[in-house]
Amino acid sequence: MPDAFRDAHLAAIVNHSSDAIVSKDLDGIVMSWNAAAERLFGIPAEEMIGQSIRRIIPAERQDEEDSILARVRNGELVPKFETMRLGADGTEIPVAITVSPIRDGDGRIVGASKIANDLREQASLRAELLRSQQQFKALANNIPQLAWMADSEGWIFWYNERWYEYTGTTLEEMEGWGWRAVHHPDHVDRVVRSVQRAWDTGEPWKDTFPLRRKDGEYRWFLTHAQPLRDEAGNVVLWCGTNTDITEERETNERIRLLMNEVNHRSRNILATIQAIIQRTVDGRDPELVEALTRRIAALSANQDLLTEGAWAGATVEDIAKSQVLHVSDVSEGRVAFDGPADVRLKPPAAEALGLAIHELATNAAKYGALSSAEGCIALRWRLEREDGADVLDLEWRERDGPPVKKPTRTGFGTVIIKRNPEMAMRADVTLDYLPDGLRWHVRAPSDVLAEARKSPAGETGD
Repeated sequence: MPDAFRDAHLAAIVNHSSDAIVSKDLDGIVMSWNAAAERLFGIPAEEMIGQSIRRIIPAERQDEEDSILARVRNGELVPKFETMRLGADGTEIPVAITVSPIRDGDGRIVGASKIANDLREQASLRAELLRSQQQFKALANNIPQLAWMADSEGWIFWYNERWYEYTGTTLEEMEGWGWRAVHHPDHVDRVVRSVQRAWDTGEPWKDTFPLRRKDGEYRWFLTHAQPLRDEAGNVVLWCGTNTDITEERETNERIRLLMNEVNHRSRNILATIQAIIQRTVDGRDPELVEALTRRIAALSANQDLLTEGAWAGATVEDIAKSQVLHVSDVSEGRVAFDGPADVRLKPPAAEALGLAIHELATNAAKYGALSSAEGCIALRWRLEREDGADVLDLEWRERDGPPVKKPTRTGFGTVIIKRNPEMAMRADVTLDYLPDGLRWHVRAPSDVLAEARKSPAGETGD
């Protein structure tokens, strides 16, 4: 290859390189400055050729050039290192530089060749990554929960500072399955089985259990863990938090005890009222005594249901079945219940519905479908959508009993069956005395419905 062609070929490679390529003599005077150097530093070649390379070196880094030139004179290659250089406007530019000696035809070192890679994009990415890490660290260490991360197999490799502050442990003690050491011995085996199911199935994990504090006290925590998946759906990471619920559990227990006490006292009051009624009437009106006693018993049964549900309400199914119990001898197998089990009513609606069903069942046993051997009752309830909201639709239907006749007078029983639900439930209530059996229909708005009660996972381990 002719020398002229080779030189032109090499010059073309240098000028079209995306990296800044600069040559200088052993005093640091620039001899060549390619197009990439012009773009990187913003200085034309004609301004730099013949000038000292120190122009683009910050004052505090001038000793770098002294070291580079000394090493080049000794024939050393200066491997790539990261540093800062100056642009035309004085702005510092992060670069990665490699410097190698230039030799003449006789092998003597006459200068140096420098290749500079622009690191501004990488520096920006690094800065963003650092900011993200700092933000994550600040968030993770300042949330009130204990937090942790595990790999796809469930090996925990990171805890936040809250964990160490609470447990008084170190990562070396806790990583992997070391966390078992701070679990209560009565619960740890159950927790291990529970979390292993999550690791194996990839399903989110939720559990409650006590953890030992550094002073030896155990406190209860609610734990959530969510899997992080890749684009293929494979679990690559688990992120978990432990929230202290000790005070909440203690408060709930106190409330439960107080509610049981209130229920106990209320039942005593109802029993006292019942005794007063019996002594006051003193056999003069047994039917009145029986009716009042039955209604007091219905109130008591309703109160038991509401107390068991922490006065958050009771399900229609539980209300209905509890109020038919007093006629169970005659109704066994003859009252059909049909409706979703999770429909729950607020306390006022539950009390009104319970009293009404109690009255209907009593009347059915005395005069209606349950007073004959063939009669039966169907109690059906549904949630229906109306104008974008849930509506409770409930029907009591009697069949195959004695012929039905509309009563000639309205008594207190009708008030309980019709007017009380209308007021307490703001419901539309119809009472039809059809020839083949009584029909009682209730349609109540969604605000009588209570939210379903949900217990945290793992409570059975107490």
